[in-house]
Amino acid sequence: MARPEFASDVSREEFEAVRGMLEAARRRTRPRKHDLYDVFCAVLYFLESGSAWRGVPQGFPPWRTVHEYFTQWTALRPGEPMLLEAALERVGRPATIATLHKVLGRH
Repeated sequence: MARPEFASDVSREEFEAVRGMLEAARRRTRPRKHDLYDVFCAVLYFLESGSAWRGVPQGFPPWRTVHEYFTQWTALRPGEPMLLEAALERVGRPATIATLHKVLGRH
């Protein structure tokens, strides 16, 4: 069953523009259980809704999975923007980047 759509979602086409960069951050331990598109949209939902991690709606991957990806994607990289920040810039989400900085305490 497909999950409901949310206003924070990006289109599949927009996601394809960042898929490669997000895939590159993956720890290669076992096959992926969840669609990376849904994980990315869940992170967007978290940032844009202001909800708690446990408030990520049904239909998205489990909140702990989403949080783990968020942690990987927001790791500091010397001399480069965070991976999530670069992805948000590429899909044209400047307001979400500002929210990301607030959530991380990096004004």
